[in-house]
Amino acid sequence: MKNDQEVQPLNQLRMEYERDILLESNVPQYPFPLFEQWIGEAMNSGQPEPNAMHLATVDGDGMPAGRIVLLKGCDEHGLTFYTNYNSDKGQQLEANPRAAATFFWPENERQIRITGQVARVDETESDAYFQSRPVGSRLGAWASAQSQPLPNRAALEKAMEAVSAQFADPMTIPRPPHWGGYRLKPITFEFWQGRRSRLHDRIKYSIDEAGAWTIVRLSP
Repeated sequence: MKNDQEVQPLNQLRMEYERDILLESNVPQYPFPLFEQWIGEAMNSGQPEPNAMHLATVDGDGMPAGRIVLLKGCDEHGLTFYTNYNSDKGQQLEANPRAAATFFWPENERQIRITGQVARVDETESDAYFQSRPVGSRLGAWASAQSQPLPNRAALEKAMEAVSAQFADPMTIPRPPHWGGYRLKPITFEFWQGRRSRLHDRIKYSIDEAGAWTIVRLSP
């Protein structure tokens, strides 16, 4: 159905950012407290899926590959997310365990970019998180051969019916061996705060080989 509402041309879209400022004098020495503050404020802003992050990996041909995943944990050891190890991103991380993550919170006019090394979390941690998931999500981890071709939707639904019958008791659904967590251990954080006239604030943290963090301001 035709939409008679006039659509503004993309090159005419404009937005002024003026909610906050970010100065070297008001950031902590280490990036993790600021990350936790910003994601907490994003959660309180009412923004949907504030833990959604764009995860970029590199495929076997050297091409970048990106998708949205959900952050499920963060501390000084890194950022944790879960997936199928046999998925495209899982295979890419096994071959090249480096990644970049981006968070964008338009309600707060903020963005965070992170780069770092990735490793699997231990099985105990993956088991604990898997058992905290809704029943349907646990069954879905068994039913879906993530990233593999499917002949049609019916085939996926049939696989879901089969595992639902196999694990009729929710207490008996184990974590699949092909599913678990990864932790991105950051080597850089870049915090972006929108400002007027596109003169945005950008503060970058980088860690050196001795484990010390340095802070620099970047041009917008």
